[in-house]
Formats: sequence, C-alpha cells, structure tokens
Amino acid sequence: MNDYGVTGATTGVEVLMHLPIHELWSGVTAIERYGEWSPECYYGAWLEPRARFEARNRFAGGLETYVTCTVTVFQEPKRFGWDVYGGEELPLAHWEYELVDRGAETLVRQTFTHGPGDSGLRMGVVKYPDRAAEIIQGRLDELAANMRTTLAAMETALS
Repeated sequence: MNDYGVTGATTGVEVLMHLPIHELWSGVTAIERYGEWSPECYYGAWLEPRARFEARNRFAGGLETYVTCTVTVFQEPKRFGWDVYGGEELPLAHWEYELVDRGAETLVRQTFTHGPGDSGLRMGVVKYPDRAAEIIQGRLDELAANMRTTLAAMETALS
C-alpha cells in the first residue's frame, strides 16, 4: 500500500527546562502521570516496569485509541524511548526523549517518528492522497505543539 510519505515522517522539539536532569528523568519516565500533562494522552500505566506500558489517547472529534508501548531505549538519565503498537505486529510510531545535563537546567530533545504500522494518519492520507503532504504536515505540527504543552506542564508540576 502506498503510504504517501507517512512512514518515517518525523517531528521534534528542543526545550531548555529549568529542572536538573534527575528530576526531569523522573518526569519523562512517569508514564502514569502523562494524563496530567498531555493534550492527547489521558491515561498511562506500566505493564512491566522499564519494559512495557499501556496508554489511552483522545483526539479531536472524539476518537480514542488504546495502545501498548514497548520501551526500546532506557539509558538513565539520558535517553528514554518507546515503540507504539495498536494491535498489529508493526509499530505505528516511535517516541523518544534525549536529556542533556546543564546543571540546574536540562536540555530536552523529544522526537516522534511515524510508522511503519497502520494508524489514523495513514488512513487519512490514503483516503485523500491529493492532500497527503498537507495532512502529514498538519499532524506533525500538532504533535510538536503537544510536545511543548506536555513539557511545559511537566516542568510546572515537577518544580
């Protein structure tokens, strides 16, 4: 199936946060608290600490998704990443945090990469191939804005 550029579509943010790295690490790995901070993820719970967790997301229009995530990177206190599965064998996305120690502050790089599994984004661009670039960029922009919102809320809660 032609995915019109969905697989590998990526976005990210870089934010200097006013928290030391160890405090920020406790936040980015606190899956159970993402519902307090994220505009989309309203629930998270560890299934196996440092290995797998589940999450529930709510999108505009009332769509909800239930996903299982497998931790692929756990390098305390510098990198934390996971693949997202929606029931199929292939991950539909990869999320990752990279933390850079700056003493009383931490530089955070958060990234999202789509695919190769199925997702709402893929369904949208297959349905509207003439608008694929616009749909993909719109979603990537939304994800980047959500990352900034989540990090700001996390910083406030952990300060």
